[in-house]
Amino acid sequence: MTDTPTQLFIGGAWVDAADGATMAVDDPATGEILCHVADAGPQDAQRAEDAAVAAQEKWARTAPRARSEILRRAYEIVVERTDELAHLMTAEMGKPLAEARGEVAYAAEFFRWFSEEAVRIDGGHGTLPDGRNRMLLSRRPVGPCLLITPWNFPLAMGTRKIGPAIAAGCTMVLKPAPQTPLSSLALAAILKEAGLPDGVLNVVTTSRAGEVCEPLLRGGRIRKLSFTGSTGVGRLLLAQSADAVVRTSMELGGNAPFIVFEDADLDKAVDGAMVAKMRNMGEACTAANRFFVHTSVVEEFGRRLAERMGALVVGPGTRDGVDVGPLIDRNGRGKVEELVADAVERGARVLVGGRTPEGPGCFYPPTVLTGVDPGSRLMDTEIFGPVAAILTFDDEDEVVRRANDTPWGLVGYVFTEGLDRALRVSERLEVGMVGLNTGLVSNPAAPFGGVKQSGLGREGGRVGIDEFLEYQYLAVPVG
Repeated sequence: MTDTPTQLFIGGAWVDAADGATMAVDDPATGEILCHVADAGPQDAQRAEDAAVAAQEKWARTAPRARSEILRRAYEIVVERTDELAHLMTAEMGKPLAEARGEVAYAAEFFRWFSEEAVRIDGGHGTLPDGRNRMLLSRRPVGPCLLITPWNFPLAMGTRKIGPAIAAGCTMVLKPAPQTPLSSLALAAILKEAGLPDGVLNVVTTSRAGEVCEPLLRGGRIRKLSFTGSTGVGRLLLAQSADAVVRTSMELGGNAPFIVFEDADLDKAVDGAMVAKMRNMGEACTAANRFFVHTSVVEEFGRRLAERMGALVVGPGTRDGVDVGPLIDRNGRGKVEELVADAVERGARVLVGGRTPEGPGCFYPPTVLTGVDPGSRLMDTEIFGPVAAILTFDDEDEVVRRANDTPWGLVGYVFTEGLDRALRVSERLEVGMVGLNTGLVSNPAAPFGGVKQSGLGREGGRVGIDEFLEYQYLAVPVG
């Protein structure tokens, strides 16, 4: 912890908040304070924006290969420091070290992927249909960006936004979640070491998000907002972006259905459920929220899932053999407790878990509920915890209707051995991504994002850089 930056990163320099304010970073496994970091206010946000705006023109003219090589060097540094970054992430947000190491690898891949995309930004040329003009198309950076990242994947969500912005030639102000600022500050230090010019990336850690972000969005100099977080906050940011017509991309909440048909391979289905539910202790927008299991296999599926969930070891993420770390904070755990209690009051049966352990930290046990009433609150609320809620179905049309009966549409999971059904159901689900006989959809090479109130735009994949580029059309007379 002693080598981790704790100041704001503005214009290539580490600086204190203008008013000297700091905020505590807590260890969710113990409730103890890890350290204090600078707590930015509006004046600091203005300084960060000034630095990004001042650096934009020169950075946009930087050769694509130069931007690519910076990202490649950053990728190599992140990989070299896997253990250091994993321990830092585990300390501030709780996930077990093995899973934190996996996130470091995932995060690094966004830098590698976009280092390759930086040199492939293309345009177009052609003669217009009337024959009078040639059309030249070029793509150019959208301009200074505001990037807002969540606490659940603090390193990977940073690289997933920073990577394409650097590749496209955009400067940035990054505001990480107040619960997990350390991973973002470490990332800024790595990018500086990799040769990123001063002012291209600026990091403002703050507990005063509204005071910091709203003036930037309404001021007219920030031209792009990329946000990952809750749908409620996303709506607010969209409204704040309207005045200056800021281009936005939003990765918002999810309410993922996990559908197990009668012909599913139950070994695959249970393996997939463990990944889709328990990745990051269930604190993921892609987490399976509603398990729809065919009546003919629900008893066997529930028994197997409860056995697997019950065998997981809960404890501090730094301890050997731990599978499930603490939830992010007491508010997060309290929400899970309330949702489970509501489901049980409505008749759900607890197959495993369901009781908050005594002692320090924000721990909650892996929990499987069966016989869940469709009217339970956890059916239309993102659980963000290690709780699998099982309902039954008998008919394909019925389960598709119920799966789609939500304002969210990020991801869905389908388990069946029938090819026709697999394709048919996948096409009918109102989601941006489908895991077919798999519980993991996230990959830097694939476009990540949802439909309906799960967001706007895509991150990752070949289209991820498009969010940070504008087209310019140049008409040139023929002859």
